[in-house]
Amino acid sequence: MRKLAIGIAASGALALTGLVAPAASADTSPDLVFSAVTVNSGKAVVVGTATVNVPVTYTLTRPSDLTVDYKTKFSGVMIYRGTLSRMANEIDPEDAPTCTTTATTDTTVTESCKETLAFEPGYLYTASDATTWKAAGVYSKLDQDDDDSDGHISFTSSYDAWGPLGSGARIKRAARLTVNASPEPVKKGGTITVTGKLTRANWETGTYTGYISQNATLQFRAKGSNSYTTVKTVISGTGGALKTTTKATEDGYYRYVFAGTTTTGSATAAGDYIDVR
Repeated sequence: MRKLAIGIAASGALALTGLVAPAASADTSPDLVFSAVTVNSGKAVVVGTATVNVPVTYTLTRPSDLTVDYKTKFSGVMIYRGTLSRMANEIDPEDAPTCTTTATTDTTVTESCKETLAFEPGYLYTASDATTWKAAGVYSKLDQDDDDSDGHISFTSSYDAWGPLGSGARIKRAARLTVNASPEPVKKGGTITVTGKLTRANWETGTYTGYISQNATLQFRAKGSNSYTTVKTVISGTGGALKTTTKATEDGYYRYVFAGTTTTGSATAAGDYIDVR
């Protein structure tokens, strides 16, 4: 779980979001409208074992008398799994968005905004996070009074969230593929053994582990050609192992291709060259 950053330290005490979001007072809730929310240009977010920074765009309409200074007031878009009142997981912006005013009226200001969400494997708790998340607009306000004598401090915060918005975001685990064709060189008409391995990210361990019982397509590209053709489909076995045989016909490259699933991204191995004599 991440914390919303609003440009103020608060000695680590500020936790504007959580697994159970704090209730916002009706008389302090601003009239904000988030629309046209798009995460990662509408594409799935594929996360391996390193942080992936994802763009988010949206339109924000706010009261003209409300200034969001990103010091004591913050607005942005987060994504979450579960419900707003009880989130199973969430990813919030930590930096202020970039907003450009596109329209104004006597009472409202409309802005086109861009922000970045950082998807860190450590914040994706389990494989169950590989699913469709929802998007929500958020607003937070902080009032803090530090007594220079260090005899007293007052601290109040409010938090509002609106959702779900837009189509949300599909989060997937990254996959990897390897390939090796042998023997090299091989006599024309001889048997080629093509091995490989299909793995995918394990967010809990920070490693890639075998992905079993999955279809991988063996493809071949002749030397001098720019396109691959399908040879056969191979099912991954123990530890994600792939293995099959084919006849040597001409010089060229063999590769495995994995189309991906609803929880795992696609992967393509680099072609392995075979010299046929």
